[in-house]
Amino acid sequence: MRVLCFLFFVLSCQVFAQEGENYRLGPGDSIEIKVYGEEELDLSTQLTDSGIINYPFLGALRLSGLTLKEVEVLIHDGLKGDYLINPNVYVGIVAYRPFYIHGEVKKPGAYPYQPGMTVNQAVALAGGLTERASKEGVSLSREGSKSQQETGTLNSRVFAGDTITIQQRFF
Repeated sequence: MRVLCFLFFVLSCQVFAQEGENYRLGPGDSIEIKVYGEEELDLSTQLTDSGIINYPFLGALRLSGLTLKEVEVLIHDGLKGDYLINPNVYVGIVAYRPFYIHGEVKKPGAYPYQPGMTVNQAVALAGGLTERASKEGVSLSREGSKSQQETGTLNSRVFAGDTITIQQRFF
């Protein structure tokens, strides 16, 4: 049983790590930046609507749309040479931007996103479905593009910033 639990843990870490590698930052994400041995360059911040942060020595940096690895390279390259010889930069997510759920759920609103989340789990956070909810009437609007509205199911993946609509069923 312990081996099975360990394998499940390792596999879930790999799924979340792969998702994290492809995750693109956006307004509302909270991140931390650390430079090994340079505590004055450590920063914890939340991306504003503009997606820009103010970083020591480098000034305004647009991070919206970048992956964590791209941000690490951006800061590394900016600090290398003039400020540090070979900076060791780490960038991590402190908190993801929320997803939104509305329609036929008991408590519509914004909720904290967790990697690997499904619509069914989002519905559970929102207090469950109302008695008029359609289990087949699920639509997802992906952040960043109005044309990316898709039909979903209760097993569909949810991403940070998504808007989920649970439609009313017809009797």
